[in-house]
Amino acid sequence: MSECTHDCSSCGENCPSRSEPQDMTEKLNQYSSVKKVIGVVSGKGGVGKSTVTSLMAVMFSRMGHHAAILDADLTGPSIPMAFGINNQKAYGTEKGILPITTHSGIDIMSVNLLLENEKDPVIWRGPILAGTVKQFWSEVYWKDVDYMFVDMPPGTGDIPLTVFQSLPLDGIIIVTSPQELVSMIVEKAVRMAQMMNVPILGIIENMSCFVCPDCGKKHYPFGESRLEAVAAEYGLEILARLPIDPQNSAACDAGKIESVTNPEAEEAAKKLEELLK
Repeated sequence: MSECTHDCSSCGENCPSRSEPQDMTEKLNQYSSVKKVIGVVSGKGGVGKSTVTSLMAVMFSRMGHHAAILDADLTGPSIPMAFGINNQKAYGTEKGILPITTHSGIDIMSVNLLLENEKDPVIWRGPILAGTVKQFWSEVYWKDVDYMFVDMPPGTGDIPLTVFQSLPLDGIIIVTSPQELVSMIVEKAVRMAQMMNVPILGIIENMSCFVCPDCGKKHYPFGESRLEAVAAEYGLEILARLPIDPQNSAACDAGKIESVTNPEAEEAAKKLEELLK
C-alpha cells in the first residue's frame, strides 16, 4: 500500500485512518510518574468545584498518598490561592517545568504560577487553552504522583474536551449543588463522560446544608436536596454531601486549606480510594 498523502478525498471508506480509532492521549513527561488521574467536573460554575478538588487532594495527602493538582481551569485559576502559593512561580529544568509543592507535599501546576502578574486575565482562544492543558501534562515534571486531581472549568467546552481526550483519566467526580436545575446539569456531565468512555466515580453535593453552630439544626438555603433521586436516575455513587462551612471558606481565602478539618470530605476520599483500587 502506498504512503498516506493526507488527502482524505482520495481514500476509500476502508482506509485504516478512517476505520481505526485514533489514540489522542498525550504522552507523559519521560521523567514523570502518575499512577491515577481523576477529573473533577461540574456542569455549571459556582458549585465549589475547585474547593472540592483541593479538599480531595488534601485528604489523599493525609492518607499517606502523594497527591497533585493539575489546574485546568485556566481562566479562573483559584487553586494556588487556596494553598497559599499564589506568590510563587514555577520554573523549568532539564527534566521539565517543576510544579510548586505545598506545605503538606501536594504538587500543583496552575497558569497563575507562570504569569508575571497573577491578576492578569487569561485572554486566550480555545486552541491555546487546550495546548496549555496538554503542556501541563506532558512538559511538567510530576515526580512519583499517586493521585492527580484535574480541576476543570465548568461546562463541556474546549478544555474539558481536551482533558477527556488527552489525559488518561481513571474516572471523574461530578460536583453539584442542591438546586432544582441540578438534574439537567448533571445529565450533561454524565452524557459527556459516557460519550468519551470515561468512568464516573461518583457525585459530590457541595453546599448541601448549613448546620447551625448553636443548636446543631440543619438548614437548607438552596432547598431540600434531590441528590438521591438524581444519583439513582443516572446510577451514580454518592461520595459525600458537603455542608456550608464558613471556616472552610475563610481557610481558602487565607491560603490555609491544608488546615481544614472536614469529616464529610475525608469520608468521600476513603470511598474514592476504594473505588480506584
